[in-house]
Amino acid sequence: MSKTLSLKMRDDIFSETEEVIDTIHTSRNAYINDALSFYNKFMKRSILKKLLKKESILVSKTSLEALQELELIEDKLPK
Repeated sequence: MSKTLSLKMRDDIFSETEEVIDTIHTSRNAYINDALSFYNKFMKRSILKKLLKKESILVSKTSLEALQELELIEDKLPK
């Protein structure tokens, strides 16, 4: 299914886009769809990267606490 939409583009971006689509012999519609698909994938990865970084920080704090507790237990074991 497709959606029709109206798009306002800056003149410089429009001109550059027209040059590219003429060179690669594709339609404007296909080019814009490909560009948006690429950008969506890029943004999803960026969002995932931020989420993983945030979760990694949370996990590292918990892991450090667990390590400290294990060291305390190890220190209490007979040698």
